Amino acid sequence: MINSKIIRQIFLLLLITLIAILIFREIAPYFSGVLGAITLYVLLKELMAKMVKKGWNSQLAAIVLMLLSFVSILIPIAGAVLMLGNKIGKAAHNSEKVTNVIKTHLAEWEGRLGFDFSSQIDASAISNWLSTHLQGFAGGTFNTVIAIAIMYFLLFYMLTNRKQLKESLMDYIPLGRSNLKILGEETKKMVRANAIGIPLVAIAQGIVALIGFLIFGIESPFFWAVIVIIGSMIPFVGNLLGTIPVFILTMASGNDFQAWGILIYGIVVVGSTDNVIRLYVLKKLDNVHPLITLIGVIVGIPLFGFIGLIFGPLLVSLSFIIVKIYKEEYASKKENNLDG
Repeated sequence: MINSKIIRQIFLLLLITLIAILIFREIAPYFSGVLGAITLYVLLKELMAKMVKKGWNSQLAAIVLMLLSFVSILIPIAGAVLMLGNKIGKAAHNSEKVTNVIKTHLAEWEGRLGFDFSSQIDASAISNWLSTHLQGFAGGTFNTVIAIAIMYFLLFYMLTNRKQLKESLMDYIPLGRSNLKILGEETKKMVRANAIGIPLVAIAQGIVALIGFLIFGIESPFFWAVIVIIGSMIPFVGNLLGTIPVFILTMASGNDFQAWGILIYGIVVVGSTDNVIRLYVLKKLDNVHPLITLIGVIVGIPLFGFIGLIFGPLLVSLSFIIVKIYKEEYASKKENNLDG
């Protein structure tokens, strides 16, 4: 017969799980705000502690740091998203015309190579796909505003109640103190790598690509530089996300010299810059495995939209940390008991 205490424990765990699922289901559209608060807290808590030690009022220091993060992080991201939304909307509207121009240009290569592949390109289908998917990539404005509000509400509490937050985590998370410290350190490393390392490398690549776009007279160079930045955050894609479309569009316009020039520049100069920058930036930060980043992007973009490029890999990294902690906390104890 099953012990009544075990039955009560199972019932309580099921009740906790059910409530957690209900809460998560409702907060899921705004979960990026929670991750954003955790990310900014990890990045700002040391600076917050220094300001308080120097005599700053904790609430004033938190407000100042929140304003700095808003100006230095959110405004540039919002500007990039607005620019992307505008450009993507125009691209989706004119995509059928662009596809027809590319098909016409490809017909010249078909005559030389003896292959017929342009007839397989459906300009109308491509236009519909772009209209459906690409505009949604930069959408979700209402949910984003709520997520940002949640993020700063949580961040203010976390910064002004650091000791209480730490004590609450110690009390409510069912882990030993040693593993809680490991969880904190691992989370800090992953946040720094995902929220600082990867974006820094991507922005550096975007700047180098922008120089090339300006040199070769590419139309809308800042837009394509942003596309390169996005591509640089995705493993196995890199700056080619921006370089290849620029090459095709420039070639379709009849500017062969600029097209081949920007393609070679993108592969050689921007590509080598990526390796050099990663060597120096990620040496000081924890390197994130490309597969974690790739899975994170695949998971993050449907969940969080544009900002999922950062929060997706962070979420996957945190899940691996939790599994690792669980193994050390429980699996190792079971193995020791079995051996004994």
